Amino acid sequence: PVTAGSVVVPYGHVIGNEKWRGSEVAQRLQGKVRLIFEDGLGLVDFHLSNRTCILLISEADLVAGDEFKRRLVRFRNASSLRGIVILEKTQISDQYYSGVQKLVVLELGMVLLPVANQGEASQLIIQLVSFCVRELSRERGANPFLRKQRAQPAEPAVLHTVQQIPGVGKTKALLLLQHFGSIHRLCNASINELEQVVGQTVAQQIYTF
Repeated sequence: PVTAGSVVVPYGHVIGNEKWRGSEVAQRLQGKVRLIFEDGLGLVDFHLSNRTCILLISEADLVAGDEFKRRLVRFRNASSLRGIVILEKTQISDQYYSGVQKLVVLELGMVLLPVANQGEASQLIIQLVSFCVRELSRERGANPFLRKQRAQPAEPAVLHTVQQIPGVGKTKALLLLQHFGSIHRLCNASINELEQVVGQTVAQQIYTF
């Protein structure tokens, strides 16, 4: 079972699947976020607040066969949560990447974020946690009668579009969308605003583009 809907995550916390206890990801998360381990999270590896969860596919999962694909399909079919797939893309697992990308992004409509190792995966989770906290504080401070339509930063099509800008990879695209909230606001950003997120060189490339 997914069991994801019943998990309530306090803001700024991460609930991790017991199987990741002692892993490099867990060790790097300790001290940066409040990490709590639970058994019985089902298909999900890490639960963030704001109904977002992480499915982490390791190099070993990719090499071992198709079990991880069945897990992703089962999650998509059974859960209303926003699922983000973090994939360990290494020299060994690189050959499988395009197939996984097709399944996750095109067929399942989920976000796929490749990382080089578990250290990068933990950094990404920390960024997503801080984004969830910021999003909640914005929602609490917003006028409920003026609900703005805003692209979800994690929408695959939006993320992919931002990555077409020279010098912008997945991580920078995610940061830019977290900061500006939509492509429209990103397009109208000044160089100074862009520099605060990605630094001077990339800011200039984005502005010119």
